[in-house]
Amino acid sequence: MSRGSNGSFGGTIGKTIAGSKPWWPDAPKPPAGAPNILVVLFDDVGFSDFGCYGSPIRTPTIDAIAAEGLRYSGFHTTAMCSTTRAALLTGRNHHSVGVGCLANFDSGYPGYRGKIAREAGTLAEMLRAHAYRNYMVGKWHVTPLTESGATGPFDGWPLGRGFDRFYGFLDAETDQFAPELVSDNTHIDPPGSHADGYHLTSDLVDQSIRFIADHIADRPDLPWLTWVALGACHAPHQAPADIIKSYDQTFAHGWDIEREQRMARQMAIGIVPRGTRMPARNDGVKAWEEHSADERRLFTRLQSAFAGMLDHADRHLARLIGFLDTAGIRDNTLILVLSDNGASQEGGPFGFVNAMGPYNFRPEPIAEKVRRIDDIGGPDSHSNFPHGWAMASNTPLRRYKQNTHGGGIRDPFVMSWPRRIAAKGELRHQFVHASDLVPTLLDLIGITAPPVIGGVAQMPIEGESFARSITDASAPSKPSSQYFEMFGHRGLWHGGWKAVSYHPPGTPFENDTWELFHLDGDFSEVDDLAAKQPEQLAEMIRLWWSEAEKHNVLPLDDRFAARFAENAARFQGARNHFVFHAGMGHVPTDVAPDVRSRSYTIEAHVEIEAAGAEGVLIAHGDATSGYSLYIKDGFLVHDLNIGGGHEIVRSSRQVPTGAHRLGVHVERVVREAAPAKGSRTGVSAYTLLIDGEPVGSLQTPQGFNNFISWSGLDIGRDRSSPVSHYEAPFEFTGRLLRVTVAMHNDQKLDGDGVGNAEMARQ
Repeated sequence: MSRGSNGSFGGTIGKTIAGSKPWWPDAPKPPAGAPNILVVLFDDVGFSDFGCYGSPIRTPTIDAIAAEGLRYSGFHTTAMCSTTRAALLTGRNHHSVGVGCLANFDSGYPGYRGKIAREAGTLAEMLRAHAYRNYMVGKWHVTPLTESGATGPFDGWPLGRGFDRFYGFLDAETDQFAPELVSDNTHIDPPGSHADGYHLTSDLVDQSIRFIADHIADRPDLPWLTWVALGACHAPHQAPADIIKSYDQTFAHGWDIEREQRMARQMAIGIVPRGTRMPARNDGVKAWEEHSADERRLFTRLQSAFAGMLDHADRHLARLIGFLDTAGIRDNTLILVLSDNGASQEGGPFGFVNAMGPYNFRPEPIAEKVRRIDDIGGPDSHSNFPHGWAMASNTPLRRYKQNTHGGGIRDPFVMSWPRRIAAKGELRHQFVHASDLVPTLLDLIGITAPPVIGGVAQMPIEGESFARSITDASAPSKPSSQYFEMFGHRGLWHGGWKAVSYHPPGTPFENDTWELFHLDGDFSEVDDLAAKQPEQLAEMIRLWWSEAEKHNVLPLDDRFAARFAENAARFQGARNHFVFHAGMGHVPTDVAPDVRSRSYTIEAHVEIEAAGAEGVLIAHGDATSGYSLYIKDGFLVHDLNIGGGHEIVRSSRQVPTGAHRLGVHVERVVREAAPAKGSRTGVSAYTLLIDGEPVGSLQTPQGFNNFISWSGLDIGRDRSSPVSHYEAPFEFTGRLLRVTVAMHNDQKLDGDGVGNAEMARQ
């Protein structure tokens, strides 16, 4: 007989081995000549920031890859990180797959789930059936952050979406010296700290090399996909101090001169057409010379931190490319280097040394920023440059990340494949969208997207291959339309034309002004033809609404601020009591107790056998913001760290030996008079407790009004970026049984404030 438990056995099973015939199913085989694929995805890097796109920032590794292959001037993204990643990974539009906005919240509509639908297989899932091994390194951010804790669910994590290994982080950003790392499905500590020279970029490149080296040792006959999504150059802008300071002289002339110099280089090398006109400064950006000398010095250093971070990343990318050469696999490796959206406007007009204070109503005046100028880019900073420098990053394009004008959605894209791409250093000017990447890769490999993955019928691929343009510089752009939408900002590209609308938050959508540009002759979107060609604009707007309905863009919703507050309330619901036991792992901030703008009590149940026991009981955050309850020098201490400003209360007596409950009670005291918008909504009274008895107190107007920290919570220790004045991890030396957090139902969150704080970390 010939049978098997699933009916697929191809041999014969008799009563004994003598009458049986074994059978083995054929293993998947890759197509002949299938390349290795290395995707290097930068974060918040603007159109002009690579050296080979006009920047003075040193990127020799990227420039060399471009010299060996192609640069595209018409590559378009979706204006934000989660959304571009969803399109790049699936070959579909981001709203179509459920990631219309960010992974940080679920709006309750099909296009805004914050998680890639199972009907939209990822590139890794598609390649797995063709014997590829798939490795993901770095930033993921297409899993709802409320699903990023120790219990998952893991179906939206990289290993649940086709990758075989993962080493990186799940959130939008992380500290480069003390990152919140995940290995496969487990939160882990970083392998080093700033004190011993650790930096996340170096670590990610080390892991990339390890994954590829392990692959070569185990299965050199099979191709691989390695997706390296760096934290550079998302805030916080952090890099070695010597690299940062080396750029001060480069950028001392300011953003106005810098824009002109970049565009001159771009025209000289052909990235933008001769005769391209420089747009006026973006709204709210002043002329460089209108700022004071102190402001100019500060802004220069903030830009140097951004440049240093990119320079530093390029140096480590050189190690990865060098490894491919050493291993003899560079020739058949398709390398793609790109950015996920335009440069970030979240630094505002003056930038930040530590953004965490201002988002909790602790001002950061220019004088304080200047005083801390040498901290910029270091472990105690959360720096971001002012939007004048973001404008320069996006040269010669208008607006920024979040927006659907060119500055938000037009990005650098470099491609190299020595075995198959004969062009060396050539330019391509076709319109290309992030959703077009997957079909292009499938085309180059010679495979098609499967109709079913994991038993789930797949939605159609919506992107279109641009493979023809690789060998034919004159190949036409795709014939179909491409819509854009982000936070109510809208746009449509069709046949070289672009209609675009900037949406002021909180205003009626019907009041939006649409602009019309013929991009084939107006690269920088400065010649608005809306009044001259109203029929063309009307047709473009009609097409936009048609595409929006087709791809789950509707309903339009500009309440991104409220979404964050609503999502937090919906996730934790009525839960107001948490119990944490010693020995547990790290808790991401979106899963930890939400103690913003409310009353609460924290108690640690401990046993202290001998005098001298000390260490952290609970800590949430890091050196730039957070809170910590700990014992030091025999005293119980609570530190409220708001943007690096410490409000510390210390017990009036030492903690005795024996079994005790050590805690802090925080009472939110609301003012009777309604405060002005953007001001504090009250004060907080902090009372230290030993076995329920008060042993110290303070009252402060500071508090976590809108944001605690992008770094999560630890029990019995603090990770490598200390919240308070101790040397991390400062593990508790007594016996910690458990820590409880009981929260009152008096939380009063400001939706706008929460939204603005959350947007700063996207």
